[in-house]
Amino acid sequence: MRDKESEILAEKVIAELKRVRKDRGLSHEKLSEMTGLSRAGISFIESNKRNPTLISCLKVAKALDIDLGTLITENQK
Repeated sequence: MRDKESEILAEKVIAELKRVRKDRGLSHEKLSEMTGLSRAGISFIESNKRNPTLISCLKVAKALDIDLGTLITENQK
């Protein structure tokens, strides 16, 4: 059984990472280069077709210069 609260939190965090990527004018390709993740993988994560690992989220947050812990805490409210 899946934890609905966790799924909602993950969707919010991913949506925020996507928003920041777009606000900074970064393409999937550029973020891929910055993180080492595949372009397709980033696209699948942002479109909720794939659940990212914690390591993937950390890589994206680091590339975007975002504190993932703070992002998670802010979206739990």
